[in-house]
Amino acid sequence: MSAPSPKKQSGIAPPSVLARESYLRSILETIPDAMIVIDARGAILSFSAAAERMFGFAEHEVLGENVSMLMPSPDRERHDSYIGHYLDTGERRIIGIGRVTTARHRDGGTFPIDLHIGEARIDDQRVFTGFIRDLTERQETELRLHDLQSELAHVSRVTAMGTLATSIAHELNQPLTAIANYVETARDMLFTPDAETLEVVREALDECATQSVRAGQIVRRLRDFISRGETERRVESLARVVNEAIALALVAAGERAVEVEITLDPHADQVLIDRIQIQQVILNLVRNALEAMAESPVRQLRIWSRREAGFVRVTLEDSGPGLADEVSAQLFQPFVSTKSAGMGLGLSICHTIVNGHGGRIWAEPSALGGTAFHFTLIDGNDAESGDHEDTDA
Repeated sequence: MSAPSPKKQSGIAPPSVLARESYLRSILETIPDAMIVIDARGAILSFSAAAERMFGFAEHEVLGENVSMLMPSPDRERHDSYIGHYLDTGERRIIGIGRVTTARHRDGGTFPIDLHIGEARIDDQRVFTGFIRDLTERQETELRLHDLQSELAHVSRVTAMGTLATSIAHELNQPLTAIANYVETARDMLFTPDAETLEVVREALDECATQSVRAGQIVRRLRDFISRGETERRVESLARVVNEAIALALVAAGERAVEVEITLDPHADQVLIDRIQIQQVILNLVRNALEAMAESPVRQLRIWSRREAGFVRVTLEDSGPGLADEVSAQLFQPFVSTKSAGMGLGLSICHTIVNGHGGRIWAEPSALGGTAFHFTLIDGNDAESGDHEDTDA
C-alpha cells in the first residue's frame, strides 16, 4: 500500500503582511461610511479616508487621541465611563445595537449620525470599530421633501376648507333661514296673543326646534366625515419610524447639541400605523423637547418603548424645565401653547393622530427633570393575528 500523496498546493502564495496591510488600506480609503477603530482606552487606532472627510481631521492628527474629541457635550465627558461600564458589566448599550446621535466636526459644529459599533480581539487587545454615516445630506433632502409635502398638504387643506365652508354654508343656510322666518313670524304674532295666535306661535317654535336639530345633524355629519377620514395603516417597524423622525428633527435643530438615547424594545418593534402621521407625532414631540431644552445646561432626550396589553407604549422624555401646572391641564387643546409665537396646534394634532390610531397620549414629569410624553400604538403582532380589537380611545 503506497503512502498517501502530499496535498497539492494551490500555487498561490499567501499574501505577505505588507500586501495585507495594503489591501486593508485600500478598503479604508474607499469604504463610503466613516470607519474609526479604537482600543479599550478610547484611543484612536485607525481613521478612514471617509472619516477624514466627515470630521475635517487628517488621520495623523487624531491617531492616539481619545475618540471623545469627535463628540459634543455631554458625550465627550462621559465616553470613558461608557466604555468602563461596558468592560466591567458587559451590558450593551450601543455595541451591536446602533443608534442615532450627534458628532462634532473640527470646526465645532455638530451633525446627526447613524452609529454602529462592533467589537473584536487582535491578539490580546480588545478593539472597537465604529461605522458612521452622516445623516445630514440624506435627512436634509428628506426634510426638503417633508416641507414640500407639508406645503402641498397645506394648499390641499386650504382648498378643502374652502370647499367645506361652501358646503357648510349651503347646507346650513336652509334650516337657519327657516328658523329666522319662524322666529320673526312668532314675534310679530305675539302682538295679539289670543288663543289661536298662541297655537300658531307654538307650531312655529316646534318648527324652529326641528330645524335646529337638522342643523346640528348637518354639523355632526360633516364632523364625522372629517374625523373618520380613512388613513392607510399597515404594520411598520417602530425603530425605522423613530430613527428617521429623530434624524429629521436633529437636522432641523442645526447646531443645538443634544444627547439622544434610543432604547426601543426589539420585541415591540411591529406597530399598526400610518408611518407618515406617526413620524409627524414624533417630530412634533422632539422639536418641542429641543426647544424646551434650549437654555438647559444638560440637553438629554431619551426615547424608549415597551409592550402593554395589545399596545406598544412610546415615551419621549427630556431634561428641560418641565410644564407649568396651568398648561398641563389643557395641554392637548387647540390654541394652547407654551411658546410666545406658537399657534398651539402641534400637540392638538398629535392628540388627534394618536386617537385616530386607536391609542392615547399623555404627559407627566420626567425622571430627567423635564417632561415625559407617552403615547400608545396598536401592537402589530396582535393586529396581524387578529387578536386586537380596535376601539375608540
